[in-house]
Amino acid sequence: MRLRALLDNDSLGLRLLGGEDELDRTVRGVMTTDLRDPSRYLSGGELVLTGLAWRRGPEDSEPFAQILATAGVAGLAAGEAELGTVPEDLVVACARHRLPLFSVTESVAFATITEHVVRQVSTERAGDLAAVVDRHRRLMSSGPAGGGPDVVLDLLRSDLDLAAWVLSPTGRQIAGPSAGAPLPHATAAHLAGAHMAAVRTGRRQPHRTVHEGAAYSVFPVHSGTRDPRETVLSDWMLAVSADAGDWPAERLDLLQGVTQLIAVERDRREAARTVRRRLAQEVLELVQTGAPPAEIAARLRVAAPVLLPGLGAAPHWQVIVGRVDRAPHGAEQADRPQPPDEAGAVAQSLLEEMLVDPRAAGPTGSDRIAVAQTDDEAVALVPLPAPGGDGEPHAEASLSGLGDGTGVHAEALLDAVQEPLSQGLGDDGRLTLGVSAAVHSAEGLRGALEEARHARRVAAARPGAVRAAGHEELASHVLLLPFVPDDVRRAFTARLLDPLREYDRKHRAELVPTLDAFLSADGSWTRCAARLHLHVNTLRYRVSRIEQLTGRDLSRLEDKLDFFLALRMS
Repeated sequence: MRLRALLDNDSLGLRLLGGEDELDRTVRGVMTTDLRDPSRYLSGGELVLTGLAWRRGPEDSEPFAQILATAGVAGLAAGEAELGTVPEDLVVACARHRLPLFSVTESVAFATITEHVVRQVSTERAGDLAAVVDRHRRLMSSGPAGGGPDVVLDLLRSDLDLAAWVLSPTGRQIAGPSAGAPLPHATAAHLAGAHMAAVRTGRRQPHRTVHEGAAYSVFPVHSGTRDPRETVLSDWMLAVSADAGDWPAERLDLLQGVTQLIAVERDRREAARTVRRRLAQEVLELVQTGAPPAEIAARLRVAAPVLLPGLGAAPHWQVIVGRVDRAPHGAEQADRPQPPDEAGAVAQSLLEEMLVDPRAAGPTGSDRIAVAQTDDEAVALVPLPAPGGDGEPHAEASLSGLGDGTGVHAEALLDAVQEPLSQGLGDDGRLTLGVSAAVHSAEGLRGALEEARHARRVAAARPGAVRAAGHEELASHVLLLPFVPDDVRRAFTARLLDPLREYDRKHRAELVPTLDAFLSADGSWTRCAARLHLHVNTLRYRVSRIEQLTGRDLSRLEDKLDFFLALRMS
């Protein structure tokens, strides 16, 4: 029931003294108290009745109102029997804390109000329970077999006024209600990352969070008996635009049933990928065992119609290698590394999700990527239509947002998934990706695989939870960095950068960022000063201090190169 309804019943003897804008608050119970601090007995949503015996002076009203507001009560009703009228200091304090305040005439007993509120709340809960049972029945009969997750989400929207979306670990929207705009990607990425971080750390579900002022609750979509922390990087999730913190158990049970229906759809999607995975596995084994190109080409011709139906021309191919390194959960497993096959399966699932065409709606989208698993890594075969008559790749070759018609690019892969997956992996996990150039025949596939693996090792040499490198970087100095021993790298960077870091720490200076910007500007004083929003003289002073601390000369090419490599290896 709403607070407003109390004023409609003249028999309750209530008069509103303040808080008219807050009368749509929901009343979930009633409590009578004259304690100065009743917070231990409050759970939120109560109408608090008081005879004002706690008030010894005007200074007591402010702390009392603050305690009630902090506890989240719906409103306060003060009796007139003790003092005759409700004191003005209490009216002012309640207004300051946006707490609705009523006076109760002396002729009405608190028991009358209590009985009325309890009767109304109990009746509403009973009706809500009956409605929930009916909705649950309808949801169960309208599950994935009856139209997919979208049907279930439409029922949530129409019957419970709940906007909900099914999200993947990368923040991709898998399903949503047919009415209304899709969830913005930035919001979806935030929700996915926050949910995975909560699951990974064992926090209670559903996870409740706020993004851009709106409250959301995220429920795990988990099937099977494995620890959810082990499968968090492949499980879906159900995001609801509401704060489930004050929901009754019946409504939480209903949403749990919804997640079970969606889990069935996810299992169906996994089964649909079996053929593509088998094709990719067969091609990968042929490539790794050195099979004749003609045999590999024959297998690719079988795979092409499945991955790109109706294409006509034989496709070109691109190879992407992914690896997930993650410590096992649980103290008893602290010394046991994650088995290679488990790590490979996680990487396979992630790579499949990352390469789904984000333009396509639905659980599988344009899900035409074949991903194989080998030990602790996953290998994706990305088909690209062969060039048209003008010698250029067809526009549909690219996955929207991941390429430009020439294939998938490492930077685009990172842009789409870095925020949610970084939170999902946490401090004890990493995802590294390597992307090859496109190859035009089976003969080039082995080289593309090695190229992607080299690029992944380049990515692994960089700090951060989610990193990727492309084939274009293998023609630069970064190819050499992953093969420099760790102790040599640390000694080299420490010798050059530690004096600058120590100076920055003591003096709150910006010497290291200044050095990076100066090198990025190719030593141009004006461009660097403009980029850092500094006067050129200030920039010259900083560079001079860098040279004094390190004994290097930034006008010399050799010293510039040393600093450049040290920054890239740090």
